[in-house]
Amino acid sequence: MTRSGGPLGSPASGEHLTPQLVAAIEAARAWAADDPDLHTRTELESVTAAAESGEPAAVEDLLDRMSGLLQFGTAGLRGALGGGPNRMNRAVVIRAAAGLTAYLKTTVSQPFVVVGFDARTNSDVFARDTAAVVVGAGGRAAVLPRPLPTPVLAYAIRFLGADAGVMVTASHNPPQDNGYKVYLGDGSQIVPPVDAEIAAEIDRVARVADVPLAEDGWETLDDSLLDAYLADVVRVVSPDSPRDLVVVHTSLHGVGAETVERAFVQAGYAAPLPVPSQAQPDPAFPTVSFPNPEEPGAMDAALELAEQTGPDVVIANDPDADRCAVAVPGPGGWRMLRGDEVGVLLGAHLLDRADVPEGAVFANSIVSSRMLATVCRVRGVAHEETLTGFKWISRVPGLRYGYEEALGYCVDPAQVSDKDGVSAALVVAEVAASLKAEGRSIQDRLDELATLHGVHATDAFSVRVEDLSLIGAIMARLRAEPLESVAGVRVSRVDDLARGDGGLPPTEGLRYYLEDESRVIVRPSGTEPKLKVYLEVIEPVGDDGLAAAQSRAAERLAGIRREFEAATRL
Repeated sequence: MTRSGGPLGSPASGEHLTPQLVAAIEAARAWAADDPDLHTRTELESVTAAAESGEPAAVEDLLDRMSGLLQFGTAGLRGALGGGPNRMNRAVVIRAAAGLTAYLKTTVSQPFVVVGFDARTNSDVFARDTAAVVVGAGGRAAVLPRPLPTPVLAYAIRFLGADAGVMVTASHNPPQDNGYKVYLGDGSQIVPPVDAEIAAEIDRVARVADVPLAEDGWETLDDSLLDAYLADVVRVVSPDSPRDLVVVHTSLHGVGAETVERAFVQAGYAAPLPVPSQAQPDPAFPTVSFPNPEEPGAMDAALELAEQTGPDVVIANDPDADRCAVAVPGPGGWRMLRGDEVGVLLGAHLLDRADVPEGAVFANSIVSSRMLATVCRVRGVAHEETLTGFKWISRVPGLRYGYEEALGYCVDPAQVSDKDGVSAALVVAEVAASLKAEGRSIQDRLDELATLHGVHATDAFSVRVEDLSLIGAIMARLRAEPLESVAGVRVSRVDDLARGDGGLPPTEGLRYYLEDESRVIVRPSGTEPKLKVYLEVIEPVGDDGLAAAQSRAAERLAGIRREFEAATRL
């Protein structure tokens, strides 16, 4: 059997070479010629050759790799490792570092940038490249001594007086990803319009070969930085609060284990019991399919150890240790607390302490529960609601405490102007130990708060997509076909967040209020290809007690979720 053109099974000669593919092949060859890394250069050349020969998977792969430069935004960069402009690699990182340095030089003649990195594949390489670019441009760079938590980098910016900070991490993303998070000199993540201004400078980098790279000249920091962070972080717990507590801890193969253990011991607690299979940094994340404490199965090993050892509480950090998850024992076994439960637990605890300064403000993001706002109102303390992300929460004037439902907590903004899973873990320990000394549990305290302020039941789900345009299509459909009622309850108001409804800066999303005080927010994720839907119902506790109120809330929540799952179906 024969056919014209190419090997058996390939398309006829040239049939597959569409103008789009021809352009992608030419662009890929130019990119590969400018790629300073042999591995990603060879990888891209291989994919290009396979696409040119007509291999369908390679064509699709090449078109994706060459679909544009990995977008730089308020989350910095984040994407899959590999060759090409739409991947995380040295060529992309060098461009990003050059753009950041050029932006800084518009206001500072010799910018000082501190760089941290986690244990993911190539994080150390990307950190050194960043330092080389900064020094090559006449700036000063300092690199953390080894893989350390993101909050240590965020702390280092103000501690060292840097003009900016870069953390090379993909946080809780899958193993094949890496990322690049940028902070300014105030220790907070970048926000608009700075992200666009840096992106514009990145776009001006025509070739990596034109970017001066220093071979040395940057400073490698020593452990005195970590020592300073720990000396400050242990002050988040009161010196006279109880310390009798047994904790199981997992770092999910990330970089938090050593720092968390040292923080606990230095603060006067017993060292947490580590999950042995997850205690060492490992970029392959071999025991979890998705290294995020919120994902099903991620906490299984920690909860199994808890069943064997009977601790008071289980604490988990995500791989870069800026998030903190908590599990507590209950009648049906160990239960993961929702981020909103931990958020109000920590907020109420900090409000109970005597060190709340005059004019202090507590805050949470719009997708988080409204319960903290209620608690603050009852206590007469100011509360603010912000857009999603700590880039917004950390900028609230007078912030004393801020959180978002995705397991992020800022309990010490004076030291770390970002979420910090290490300091949050210490405050969780203080709460648990204090309650234990009173003969009570974390669940008892949560029940008490719900009885006082009403059951605030929350839930969330995601619609994952491979084609990002589908997210826009769903949002357009929701706007074109507005919901008038949900689960039998009339929709009283819809805020189009893209128009700035509700008084916040414009952002893509819709916020629904129902007549029974239920609330739903639909918005695209800022870091992953998915649409996220956040649900909350509020149910007062009546004469029939807390359990009955919780049951009613759960039923209402389930009904709302069913209808929004249908409304956002692809």
